[in-house]
Amino acid sequence: MTIEDVARRYAVAVSPTLLALVDPADPNDPIARQFLPSLEELITLPQERADPIGDHAHSPVPGIVHRHPDRVLFKVVAACPVYCRFCFRREMIGPGQANALSSADFEAALTYIAAHAEIWEVILTGGDPFILSPRRIAEITTRLANIAHVKVVRWHTRVPVTDPGRVTDDLVAALQAPGATTFVAVHANHPREFSPEARCAIARLAEGAIPLVSQSVLLKGVNDDVETLAALMRAFVENRIKPYYLHHPDLAPGTSHFRNRIEDGLALMRDLRARLSGLAMPTYMLDIPGGFGKVPLESGNVEKTAQGHRIRDARGVWHSVQA
Repeated sequence: MTIEDVARRYAVAVSPTLLALVDPADPNDPIARQFLPSLEELITLPQERADPIGDHAHSPVPGIVHRHPDRVLFKVVAACPVYCRFCFRREMIGPGQANALSSADFEAALTYIAAHAEIWEVILTGGDPFILSPRRIAEITTRLANIAHVKVVRWHTRVPVTDPGRVTDDLVAALQAPGATTFVAVHANHPREFSPEARCAIARLAEGAIPLVSQSVLLKGVNDDVETLAALMRAFVENRIKPYYLHHPDLAPGTSHFRNRIEDGLALMRDLRARLSGLAMPTYMLDIPGGFGKVPLESGNVEKTAQGHRIRDARGVWHSVQA
């Protein structure tokens, strides 16, 4: 097995911004671990799944995932400027995939959203939608804001830290349109990702009146100690980003080397809560395998079992989880 075998199976791309953050003298560098391919990715466990959170089962039309009544995911693009080695959609994005919706599928997705009055929020994801041109982003924002029942448009992106030069004044302006409120969720997993260039890109969003929230993944060997997690959450707040979700890693193929046990994550959260202002605390979340939705793990929704855990979804149904 070679790194070329990994690259043949999973997309590989690393931006110059990220490469500049890697310490070549550190074999366990947390930036390198997130973005540089590893032979460990060729190890697939029986419980791992090509579609770990059940996107396909909740996709009524191409590009739409409607798992929760009042919101949908709108997957407008299936490419990224970089490819995280732990990505839960790694089987669906990158070279060889249909990297953008066809015109017909794009229109069908908007028609679906317009036809479902219960949809209050649309979450733009992919891939990374910030790789689109400002013109295309403006079109999407405007089309969504013109649907009367869509009140919130949320963009999920890694670009401000991975390719900050893309966050131009034109892009920021494209994110807003009358009729809906725009949010941007910024994904970062280590405090070193907040380079001077990243801080400038994030400031451009904040100063453009875009509310910002965070997304992070709890990753073994990257941020699974309380000092690093605390520094990460403080870095979010210092950059005007409200800590939102800290995700337990999904059961994507070839990602077991990134996953801690749920009980270890819960212990970390207890330590984190003892150190941080409430303003800096994220919610520790699990997306139940199979498409049953997210649940907060610091709650009565979790019970330890001999095989792993029982997790209760929003409908009150319990699921056995090995995670």
